[in-house]
Amino acid sequence: MKITLIQVGKTNEKYLEEGISNYVGRLTHYADFSVTTLPELKNAKSLSIEQQKEKDTETILKSLEPNDEVILLDEKGKEFTSTEFASYIEKKMASTRKRIVFVIGGPFGFSQKIYDMAHGKISISRMTFSHQMIRLLFVEQLYRAFTIIKGEHYHHE
Repeated sequence: MKITLIQVGKTNEKYLEEGISNYVGRLTHYADFSVTTLPELKNAKSLSIEQQKEKDTETILKSLEPNDEVILLDEKGKEFTSTEFASYIEKKMASTRKRIVFVIGGPFGFSQKIYDMAHGKISISRMTFSHQMIRLLFVEQLYRAFTIIKGEHYHHE
């Protein structure tokens, strides 16, 4: 099973990048996991929020394959405990032969076009975090999910 995280724009903060790299390295022991970083919009300040969402969507769609199972990381998505998220990942891996693609959009989220084609939405928290911080939180939770699935002692209840 291949799992990909698509993110719009590079991670600017070194401490976040180091944390993300740490968990991405750990994840490779459990799954064929990769991160695809799409370029940020140029001259974004001259575009409306809706135009920025549309342009980000165009870039995201170009990076998807026809059979991808696309899950958006979105504040309006379903919330899970870590154990519930592990169960969700386990079921996804058992029920699909497709690549599972999680997508973190730009600072203003997604356009309606990508909402309409996505297979699901997940919220990391009801709290608001920067889209760059969500990257670290997501890869840590994905790593935690795999340790729960494998019965390892990283997660404590």
